[in-house]
Amino acid sequence: MGGARDVGWVAAGLVLGAGACYCIYRLTRGPRRGWRRLRPSRSAEDLTDCSYDEILNAEQLEKLLYLLESTNDPIIVEKALVTLGNNAAFSANQAIIRELGGIPIVGNKINSLNHSIKEKALNALNNLSVNVENQIKIKVYVQRVCEDVFADPLNSAVQLAGLRLLTNMTVTNDYQHLLSSYIAGLLHLLLIGNGSTKVQVLKLLLNLSENPAMTEGLLSAQVDSSFLSLYDGQIANEILLRALTLFQNINNCLRVEGCLASQPPFAKGSLFSLLYGEDCAQKMRALVYHHDVDVKEKVLAIMPKF
Repeated sequence: MGGARDVGWVAAGLVLGAGACYCIYRLTRGPRRGWRRLRPSRSAEDLTDCSYDEILNAEQLEKLLYLLESTNDPIIVEKALVTLGNNAAFSANQAIIRELGGIPIVGNKINSLNHSIKEKALNALNNLSVNVENQIKIKVYVQRVCEDVFADPLNSAVQLAGLRLLTNMTVTNDYQHLLSSYIAGLLHLLLIGNGSTKVQVLKLLLNLSENPAMTEGLLSAQVDSSFLSLYDGQIANEILLRALTLFQNINNCLRVEGCLASQPPFAKGSLFSLLYGEDCAQKMRALVYHHDVDVKEKVLAIMPKF
């Protein structure tokens, strides 16, 4: 009994020490390239120096996962998730965490009513999802994340974390079909979100737009006519260029042999009716004179469609 208690205290010290490094080693920091050092087994006290050039080894990750699964203390849970997320930025640890059964342990935390814990769990899953084998296990959370993205506070950190995970999960075509019924919701979120939300939604939609199998779903989705405001000349370039690329990708997919060979009629108010209507054509003609060279190039590539 005493031994189990000692392990618990060591694990708690481990996460609290590592969590204190969060201000220095942010979750969004990528892995250092060229070299890495696995820590030998060491005490929790050694982790309080914030020497983030080192990463946790398998034994320490196992203790961390045990702690995450066994504690209900929200402070410890959050710091454990941050530490796991930081370590999941390293490719070797992405596999180790999966082999230790860590993905379901982290995934369970996205059900938390605590938005901070939920955000850290989504961030950890996001880093883990870079590994293709991990995506096989993470895909079971896609539907829940989609539904939560629309329910979470608009423009919040937890909403953005969910969108980032969905973006990573749709880099390849393997799981894009899981988002088919959420396209209209994503288009609505694109219109009502702030700049950061718009950019993240566009990144996700761009992934979908590169896959001919998703083209019909995109074009048939109902969207407000204010969607065309994304093609106004005064829109920030990071949004305008992505919105134009979305249009360009859809055009490219329409040219793919066999894509929409028997094109169904698209309802009024669909994305198709907006993109290929006269109002959008006028927007494109105006953008030919845009001051940014990249914008002009994309518009000129799109213009033949009109």
